[in-house]
Amino acid sequence: MAVVEHPPVALSPVEVDERAARRSLRDQIAKLERELAAAFVGAFPRHGIDFGFGTSRAPGGPRMLSLGELERVRDDLAERLVGVRRQLHERAEAEEARRELLERMLLEPGRYKWVRVTARELGRGDCGAYHVRPRLGIVGMLMGWWHVKISSGCPLST
Repeated sequence: MAVVEHPPVALSPVEVDERAARRSLRDQIAKLERELAAAFVGAFPRHGIDFGFGTSRAPGGPRMLSLGELERVRDDLAERLVGVRRQLHERAEAEEARRELLERMLLEPGRYKWVRVTARELGRGDCGAYHVRPRLGIVGMLMGWWHVKISSGCPLST
């Protein structure tokens, strides 16, 4: 038996067109950034929610990211968006509970003596509070005359 030798076949490198994958990843990143920005705007004037703006920086300055790096950016944005939505949902539930408490305070102030609900707890900004207090001071306390006092809470600028 004779062994037939074939000349080596030169394989040309396979050219991969990454343009479609890059375009798709950039579109996904843009959509997530829009949703994160919309959540930020919709959360106003609430404070204390970490949106993670400014936390992702490309090492070495501006450059074209690889597909893997684009995927990491997309995954990081998706993770941040899920966290922000969870925080906003928890905050909305807490604010709804405080609004219900305020409604009950307004209906029956005598049952909620000395209870205070701030505008921040209601998601309305920093200033203001609703406080159940006796009407006419000590006399009102002895007589059982309670009412909800609404305070602007904003100090005058000095």
